[in-house]
Amino acid sequence: MQKIKSILNTRLGFMGFLVLCLWLKTTITYYLDFNLTINNLWQYFFMTVNPLATLVFLLGLALYINKPKISYLVMGLIYLADSIFIYANLLYYREMADFISVSTMLGVTKVAKGLGASTLSSMQPRDLIYLIDFVVIILLFATRFVKIDQRPFRKLNALATSMLGIALFSADLAGSEANRPQLLGRTFDHSYIVQYLGINSFLGYDSVRSVQNNQVRSNATEAEIDGVLDYVNNNYAKPNPKYFGKANGKNIIIIHLESFEQFLIGMKVNGQEVTPFINSLYNDQNTLSFDNFFNEVGNGRTSDAETMLESGLFGLPEGSFFQKLGGDNIFQSAPAILAQQKGYTSAVFHGNIGSFWGRNITYKNMGYNYFFDKSYYDTKDSDSLSLNGYGVKDKLLFSEGVKYLEQMQQPFYTKFLTITNHVGYQFSDEDNAGFQTSDNENPIVNDYFKTAHYLDKSVEEFFNYLKASGLEKNTMVVLYGDHYGLNDEQHKALSTMIGKTPETWTKFDNTQMQRVPFMIHMNGLKGGINHTYGGEIDVLPTILHLAGVNTKSYVQLGTDLLSKQHNSIVAFRKKSFVTPKYTVIRNGASTTVYANETGEEIDMRNNPELVTKVAKWEEDVDTKLKTSDNINNKNLLRFYTPKGFTPTDPNNYSYLNQVQQMEELRNKLGDKSTSLYSKNGNKSTTNLYTTDAVQLQNDRTPIDSWDYLNQK
Repeated sequence: MQKIKSILNTRLGFMGFLVLCLWLKTTITYYLDFNLTINNLWQYFFMTVNPLATLVFLLGLALYINKPKISYLVMGLIYLADSIFIYANLLYYREMADFISVSTMLGVTKVAKGLGASTLSSMQPRDLIYLIDFVVIILLFATRFVKIDQRPFRKLNALATSMLGIALFSADLAGSEANRPQLLGRTFDHSYIVQYLGINSFLGYDSVRSVQNNQVRSNATEAEIDGVLDYVNNNYAKPNPKYFGKANGKNIIIIHLESFEQFLIGMKVNGQEVTPFINSLYNDQNTLSFDNFFNEVGNGRTSDAETMLESGLFGLPEGSFFQKLGGDNIFQSAPAILAQQKGYTSAVFHGNIGSFWGRNITYKNMGYNYFFDKSYYDTKDSDSLSLNGYGVKDKLLFSEGVKYLEQMQQPFYTKFLTITNHVGYQFSDEDNAGFQTSDNENPIVNDYFKTAHYLDKSVEEFFNYLKASGLEKNTMVVLYGDHYGLNDEQHKALSTMIGKTPETWTKFDNTQMQRVPFMIHMNGLKGGINHTYGGEIDVLPTILHLAGVNTKSYVQLGTDLLSKQHNSIVAFRKKSFVTPKYTVIRNGASTTVYANETGEEIDMRNNPELVTKVAKWEEDVDTKLKTSDNINNKNLLRFYTPKGFTPTDPNNYSYLNQVQQMEELRNKLGDKSTSLYSKNGNKSTTNLYTTDAVQLQNDRTPIDSWDYLNQK
C-alpha cells in the first residue's frame, strides 16, 4: 500500500492512475453499451487497448505546466471533459445507434431541446458505475492519501510521455490497417473507427473529414452538375399512363408513421390486432399497398426519410442532412414543385419543437408555406405530452391539427409527422384503454405494440374526420413508415413471434426487417397489394406523377414505383442493398449474398455469373449514393434550375403568426377562397372530429373558434 501511495503521489504516477480509470471506463462502455461487431481475437485486442494512446497523449499535456496546482487542475479538467464525452456518446448511442460527430456537436443547439428529455429517458441505473471513479478520486484527496506533487517536472519527461502516446497510436493504427485494410481511406461504418482506434480518435478523424468536406463544398464548380444531369437522365423512369395525373388537383396528405415497421401489418398479440385500422386500410380496394418497400435512412433517421420524401435525394453518410446542410442548400422539393406547377399550398404538422433537427429553417428552404409545431397545439395540460418529453400525443396532433388544415387553401400538400410510436415514448395505460400487449421477454418490444396500437387509433380518428368533413372525396392520402422501430437485438427478441428463432437469426433477417409500409389511398384508385421492390427514395417521383407532374426535368434519384421502368434495386445508406431475388450485405471489404426466397447464404465461389451481377449492382449503388452525396455536400443544385421552376427564397416564409397569415389570405380571396372553412359557409368543421383521447374528455374540447386561434 505504501508503494502504491508513493507512486500516486508523483505527478506522473497520478496521471497514470487517471489514464487507468478512463481506460477502464471507456472499455466498459465499449463492451456494455456499444454494439461493436467482433469477429476475431485481434479485434478484441484493438478494442481493449485503443483508448490508451489518446488518453496518455491528452492527460500528458498537463505535464508541460510548471506550476503543480495548475498542472493538476488541467489534468482534472481534461479527465472531466473526456468522462463527459464518453457518457454523452453512451447516451447518444442508445438513442441513435451512432457516435457523436463534429456535425452533431456543431448542430447541438438545433437538436438539444428536442433530444434533452429523450436522452434523460435513455439513462439507466447501472450508469452509476460511471461516477465511481470520481468518488474514489475525491476520497483520495480528502483523506490526503494523494497529495499534489510540488516537485518540478522535467519538460523532457513530458515530451517522452507525449511521444509514448503518439507511438501507441501509431502502433494501433498500423495493426488496425493490417487487420482492416484501408480503414481510414474508405468510408466505413463509424463503429469500425471506434472499434480499432477508439472513441477519442473517432472525433479527431471526423474533425478532419469535416474540414475536408467544407473544402470540397467551397471548391465545387458548375461543370460538376453535368455528370449529375447525365445520371438522372439515364435513370429516368417514364410515368405509367394508367396512373399519371390520377390525383391531379387533389389534396395530398402525407402521414409519416413514426418508427412503423411492415411486420405490424396483420400482427396479433393475445388474439387482438395491434393495428386494426391500418390493416383495413392496407387491404382497402382504394389503397395501393407495397409489401416490399424499405426504409433507406442513415443516421439522420426521421430527417433522412423527410429528405428523401421531399427532395428525392438520400441523407448523408453521417449525421443529419437537415441539421448539417438543410439551412444552406438549394432544393427542388415537393412543396415548391407542387406550388409552382399545380398551385398547391403546403404545411407540416408536428408535435415537437420547431427547431428539432433544424426543421424551422430547412422547411423554409423547401418552400413550405406553414409549419405548425408544438407551439400551435393546446399543451397547457402536461398530460397532452409524452411523459418523457417527445412531444404532443398523436391523437391531439391530428384532432387539433384539423383546425389549421381546414383553413388551408385547396389543393394543399400537407405532412403529419407522428411521434407516439417512437421507441421510448411513454404515456399512461389510460391512453390505450382495452389493449393488452405481448409478454415478450424484451420490455421494449411490449411497449412497441402499445405505441403502435395508439398510433393506429389516432390515424383512424383522422380518417373518420376526412370522411365526415368531405375532404376524403378530393384527397390522396399517403402513409409510410419512416424508419425501423426496433434495433437488431430487439428484432431477435421478437423473432419467435414472427415464425423465427433467435438461434437462427441472421443479418439477412435484420435486413428484411427494414421493410416499412407504403400506402396510397384515394377514392377511385384501383388498389391492391403491389409486390414491387422499392424504397423511400422512390416516393417523390411516384407522388408527383400521380399528381400529374412529370419529373423528367428535376434532379431526383428515385424512380416511380408504378412505372414499368422502375429500378427495383433498393440501396441502403451503408451501401448494402436488396433486389427482388437477392439481399446483399456489404461489410467493409467483404460482401455476403443471401437468396431472398430461402434466406440462405449463397456460396459465391461456385457462381461466377452472380458474382458479375453483384459487382455491377454494387457499382450502381455506389454511383447512386455518391451522386446524392455530391449534390448535397457541394450544393450542386445552385448550378441548375429546371425550366419553369424558381428556386425557393426562404425569406418569403415566416412561421410566426401563421393563424393571422391564413386569415388575411382568406379575407383577401373572399369568395375565391378554396379552404374547407370557406366552402363550409365560413364555419368550422372541427365539431366533426371525434376522438377518445382522454385529455379531451377531461374539461377540454376541440377548439372550433377561429377567434380563439387569433389570440395565439
